[in-house]
Amino acid sequence: MSEQIVKIALPGAGGRMGQMISSLIAHSDDMQLVAAAERTGSPMVGMAVGDIAISDDEASLGIGPGGVIVDFTRPEATMTLLDIAVVSKTAMVIGTTGLSNEQEAELAKAAQHIPIIYCANTSVGVTLLSHLVRQVARQLTDGWDIEIVEAHHNQKIDAPSGTALALGHAAADGRGVVLDDVRDSGRDGITGIRKEGDIGFAVLRGGDVAGEHSVVFYGEQESLSLTHKANSRTVFGRGALRAARFAAAQSAPGLFTMDDVLEG
Repeated sequence: MSEQIVKIALPGAGGRMGQMISSLIAHSDDMQLVAAAERTGSPMVGMAVGDIAISDDEASLGIGPGGVIVDFTRPEATMTLLDIAVVSKTAMVIGTTGLSNEQEAELAKAAQHIPIIYCANTSVGVTLLSHLVRQVARQLTDGWDIEIVEAHHNQKIDAPSGTALALGHAAADGRGVVLDDVRDSGRDGITGIRKEGDIGFAVLRGGDVAGEHSVVFYGEQESLSLTHKANSRTVFGRGALRAARFAAAQSAPGLFTMDDVLEG
């Protein structure tokens, strides 16, 4: 029996992530790009991606049951796509970062109607890193400080990155605390001494860095660093398409993470 083809709809098809994902789909035996869109006014509208043309009609991305919208856009665009997905019963993989608490709540509501995989980082390596961070944070408590350092290209608009925050949540979860209660970001000026138990964040921006994240545990006379480096955005695309396969296979709605994808 031939393998079922997973149909993909791709917003932001003219961007760097969109072009890379469409290329991965073109080289896949079990996926087909059936709809692609860009914002109205984009010079990419009308250009060919494989066998289809990029549209400025977002509604065309609602390709229906069995199909998956793979979204790496911006929060406001993701909310629009969410409505389209629910109405058309199209599953979603959402790698957009910078969503507010209110937007995440809307996402959870939508997941009552369709399968949604929501993750700050679709890299398999980062997913495993989160597991390690949670485990280490659970063991290294008294006398150990946690600092999270992330670096991205100079076009990234949110900071700290969604991945850095996800790692912060993993560290906080390992210690049995809430990240919002212990988060220390944006130090500047006379900050005073470091508060015990805080989780600090440092942000670097420059060049074309695809993504680097380190979680450093500082103790007395020793430290432990856990690091992931993405040398290409391709790692995110591969993970996103793995998530799309998982989403297409779900027979019931729900909100899933990359943990579910790896275990599925």
